[in-house]
Amino acid sequence: MLPMPTDPIEYVIVLMLENRSFDHMLGILQQVYPDLDGIPPGGSTRTDEDSKTGTVYQQLPNTERQLNPSPLHEHRDVMLQMSQEMSGFIDDYSTVPGSKEADYPAVIGYYPIDFLPVLHTLAKNFTICDRWFCSLPGPTWPNRFFVHSATCNGHISMPDGFYHPDIPAFHQPQDTIYNRLQDKGIPWGIFHNGMSQALLLEKLWDHPLHFHPIERFYEMCQNPDRPDYPMPKYCFLEPTFRGGAEDDQHPPADVMNGELLIARVYNAVRSSPMWNKCLLVVTYDEHGGFYDHVVPSAAVPPDALTDEYSFTQYGPRVPALLISRMAPKGVVHNVFDHTSILRYASDKWGLPPLTARDAAANSIGAALDFNSPLRVDTPASVQASITAPVPVASDSVSVNNHEQGLISFGRYLDAAMDHQGDKAIEAYQRMQKEYQDGLDAKIDVAKERFNLFLQGTITHLKGITRNGAATDPPSNTNSPENA
Repeated sequence: MLPMPTDPIEYVIVLMLENRSFDHMLGILQQVYPDLDGIPPGGSTRTDEDSKTGTVYQQLPNTERQLNPSPLHEHRDVMLQMSQEMSGFIDDYSTVPGSKEADYPAVIGYYPIDFLPVLHTLAKNFTICDRWFCSLPGPTWPNRFFVHSATCNGHISMPDGFYHPDIPAFHQPQDTIYNRLQDKGIPWGIFHNGMSQALLLEKLWDHPLHFHPIERFYEMCQNPDRPDYPMPKYCFLEPTFRGGAEDDQHPPADVMNGELLIARVYNAVRSSPMWNKCLLVVTYDEHGGFYDHVVPSAAVPPDALTDEYSFTQYGPRVPALLISRMAPKGVVHNVFDHTSILRYASDKWGLPPLTARDAAANSIGAALDFNSPLRVDTPASVQASITAPVPVASDSVSVNNHEQGLISFGRYLDAAMDHQGDKAIEAYQRMQKEYQDGLDAKIDVAKERFNLFLQGTITHLKGITRNGAATDPPSNTNSPENA
């Protein structure tokens, strides 16, 4: 596979948020672009029925910002939602403990034009992908594994209970796009807010110098060529998954918190010296149980690990924007999934494919314009409608498996830090704090554990290097330690 010599983009930045469908977030943009497959300008006549009561719900505008409880999105739920040509969303939400009929319109509804000022402004000014499907009909972790590795190792469920590497949903030993970049000497970085879901990929445990607090991304944008820690060529940004500043847009987190995050990322990139030569991709891991009317396309299985699911069909559509001076205003109808990002990176840097899925994927590069002059009409900045994150309600019944899984993984990291010496007392104290202070404390302790693991691994690898043993140094050797 050869690099694309005409592609002037040097930096690829991916921001992946959580659990929103295309109709729900961007469908209304058909008012702006008639060829977009979304909400007709005269309003939608699509409906979904509650089969228990016979009540029919129409797809209408809805401004619910913190739907509580969240819709379900495990594989079995998504298959029900997709049944009878995308007609099972209300039936599935009715099975959620604590769900109320008054909230059913929010599940099938969509946000009005400009209700999301950041996302809608960017959609009006850059490239909307209206055939971007999540990589499989399933939940957060398998879909996020696809954006990193073009497979989920055959496992389609979220984990329950205590982490152990033998639990299939956790055990992810496959190669990743980052390993491919590492082999080619292309600098890469994963930016997070305390807990990185990408760290579940075992091939990344030996590369702690590539994990950074997200604040460092904003610093790097100001001076991407800084000699001591330059901006990586490939960046993956993770939102805050829980806590007072949760901005991943996973209900019941306020959707406007994610608007703040998107605005901050765009404004940092737009004002950066690298703006002329970068691509920002904003997308979502999966639809989160919100209605979308398009039946997902057929897909190529990534590998032979098909006991749990055939992987021959994508999951529902998710919002996706390509943002660059080389991204035209308008809509592209190419069929994409998360591995289309990996296909683009592979084509760009001459990397071998990870699986059959990314080898067969359409590259997002086909939607970019490398032949016309750089655009001069891109917004200098965007502004969210709120100025500070809105916390999740204290009575929330949505503590999802994603959050519980990351907490459990943090406990495993705590126990696995043998190279830091005997930490039994400190680990016990952290565990006690969790049970005394509730969910928010669990999140804080999990973040501490993630950071301690990264710091301890850095120290461990430095010790190996000093002792003369072979090690695989990070491609960006000047990166500072995770702080």
